[in-house]
Amino acid sequence: MIGHEEKRIVTDIRRIGVAARYSDLVIQNGTAYFSGYVPETTLGLSAGEQTRDILGQIEQSLGEIGSDKSRILQATIWLADIAFYDEMNAIWDAWVVPGQAPARACVESKLADPDYKLEIQVVAAL
Repeated sequence: MIGHEEKRIVTDIRRIGVAARYSDLVIQNGTAYFSGYVPETTLGLSAGEQTRDILGQIEQSLGEIGSDKSRILQATIWLADIAFYDEMNAIWDAWVVPGQAPARACVESKLADPDYKLEIQVVAAL
């Protein structure tokens, strides 16, 4: 509107692990937005082992920014085959802090590498 001054809150945006197409992590207003995690050491192993590998990476990354798994706000899980759902959930359920489960979506999807059985992306509070 004419005559009204627009107020805009300027916040710092911190990008970590910046590549040509994406950043590994973006932090803004006390919220950490992580890129998807894929297995690093468990290619060729079961969906359960790949889940354990990925959750370990997530936990380590959260610790590096002063957060932890109880502060995960949202998780998205992509499974290469929905048949892995129960196996992944067995590991996930043991890992999630009781009473602190994030909002979550889980879908079947073709992943970037045929050796990936799943990919997990999280958003967490600092």
